[in-house]
Amino acid sequence: MIDGTQAEYVRTPYADNSLVPLPDNVNEEVALLLSDALPTAHEIGVQYGDVKPGDTVFIAGAGPVGMSALLTAQLYSPAAIIVCDMDENRLKLAKELGATHTVSPASGRRISNKSLPSSASTAWTAPSKPSASPPHGICAKTSSKPGGHIAVVGVHGQSVDFKLEKLWIKNLAITTGLVNANTTEMLMKAISSSSVDYTKMLTHRFQIQRIGKSLRRVQTRRRKPSHESGFEAD
Repeated sequence: MIDGTQAEYVRTPYADNSLVPLPDNVNEEVALLLSDALPTAHEIGVQYGDVKPGDTVFIAGAGPVGMSALLTAQLYSPAAIIVCDMDENRLKLAKELGATHTVSPASGRRISNKSLPSSASTAWTAPSKPSASPPHGICAKTSSKPGGHIAVVGVHGQSVDFKLEKLWIKNLAITTGLVNANTTEMLMKAISSSSVDYTKMLTHRFQIQRIGKSLRRVQTRRRKPSHESGFEAD
């Protein structure tokens, strides 16, 4: 296994078994999302969350993986996709990428069940960004309907109070996992025939010699206290 590379050229052991050829009709920049964000959201969020046609999907956290969950969930024709985040710019993009509803914990606004499709089922997915703060978990747990699914997507570096004394009676299925990337080729075909502009997921571009600056930018954003709020949905 290669832990990860950021270079112009990479020597890959057993490449015939692990690399996927890139078709000419797939944008090279969009293909970067296929290396992690899209398959992670699809496999650990959407598939583990058991999203089916007519379901209602709730996504807590609209970072790259959350947005990828929004995109890949649409492959299964859910009746509604609700995206929750503190950043209004992210929520605006989520609407452009197919979210039926958006909500910010900072606004104090709640989504009424009356505004959701009557055919919506009880399956919910709740992808979270790596090292997500507890409010994202609160958002997911309080929004899940009885008999629903909570798919925890992300790398968590701190303990989370999961409130099992309140969750057990809801008959929830709770899953976690690490991406297998066994759906990468399927996602590549979906992207090649999609009318969605996946390049909207890309916000910054750095030359290879400025990778260090790009990583520092990500770390700085993670330290911002803009996500420190709780939320409960109807």
